[in-house]
Amino acid sequence: MGIYLVDVDAQDWRGEHEGGYGAIAAGLDEALSGRGLPPYEGPVEKSGEPEFGEKLSPSMDGFVALCRAHLTREEEELLCGWSVLVPVPLDEPVELPVGSAYTDLTVVAGAPRVLALAQRLASAIGLPPMLPVATTSLGLTNWFLDGAAKETAAARPGAWADDLDAAFYVALYLRAAEHSLRRGCPIVYS
Repeated sequence: MGIYLVDVDAQDWRGEHEGGYGAIAAGLDEALSGRGLPPYEGPVEKSGEPEFGEKLSPSMDGFVALCRAHLTREEEELLCGWSVLVPVPLDEPVELPVGSAYTDLTVVAGAPRVLALAQRLASAIGLPPMLPVATTSLGLTNWFLDGAAKETAAARPGAWADDLDAAFYVALYLRAAEHSLRRGCPIVYS
């Protein structure tokens, strides 16, 4: 059990079945239209690239403190307050009166802005560039929790190594936004 960040495939994005995101997709299209933007067509069929799936398990306390030290309150809310991340440039998040996995209101954020914020935090703590990219589900989670991060921190100390839990969340949001943009798919909490 636990909370995961996962990507959404084409079948589930417009799906009206249990576990589908059809109501969210329709609500987003309507909101985008109201802003004079084209609809988000949704993810393309599988590209052969690994799926994105990471578990949120470490404490977020250090990450929240990091956000408060380097981001405005609005930026922190954007980075941490979404329930659906889409590869669409949005000036502001879209609030939909549709329930999602853990909330009664779905907040949709644009991956380009989330990526920029995560990159700022990564730069602020000197996050190493050799972190795993999604090659397997839970790749980043396992790297941080199973010891490889501690070994790397010992060999390459720095601000990122002072709080590996905070570094995990920086890497998580960074990789989620990158994956969303690269694959053209939504990322959701599950």
